[in-house]
Amino acid sequence: MAEKSKIWEHVKTIIIVLVIALFIREFVVQAFKIPSGSMIPTLLIGDHLLVNKFIYGTKIPFTDKRILILREPERGDIIVFRHPENTGRNFIKRIIAVGGDVIESREGIVFINEEPTYEPFVNGINNLSQTSTKATGNFGPYLIPEGKFFVMGDNRGRSYDSRHWGYVSRDNIKGKAFIIYWSWNDVENSLRFERIGDAIY
Repeated sequence: MAEKSKIWEHVKTIIIVLVIALFIREFVVQAFKIPSGSMIPTLLIGDHLLVNKFIYGTKIPFTDKRILILREPERGDIIVFRHPENTGRNFIKRIIAVGGDVIESREGIVFINEEPTYEPFVNGINNLSQTSTKATGNFGPYLIPEGKFFVMGDNRGRSYDSRHWGYVSRDNIKGKAFIIYWSWNDVENSLRFERIGDAIY
């Protein structure tokens, strides 16, 4: 009986640990790996980051309601979200405009509510190899609906984003990226020590 009791104690401990881990992953923080270069230079291919899932509120399971909302998503936030055309895929982009904003881009300069924006994080529009109007930086003006967000990659010439498939719904946002905990360079087969622990802005 003593041996069975010990085994049961171990099983209970494992179950509790798994439940806590699942709770943390679902509601608190989740790991995410950068698979593409759409966010260069802010995020590099091979960066592993943590996503804060509670900052925008905890979603009550099987409903559209959120509780404990610390703040709403804002311009400049780098978010992980379910792709509007394929909710089984997670994307990461930067919020450029929120509901109620009018966004327009002229020759690579983004205007929000007719005011030009300063975007020091952008990997310049001049390195484009594409020739479409969207790729060269001209689009809009678009009025962003309430509850929707216009997102773009920092590597504007290599990003598949709201310019192509439209807006991100509030309900599809999973969280805000906040720190790089690991970064691996597949090309050089080496660890990027200098990026570990970097905050994400």
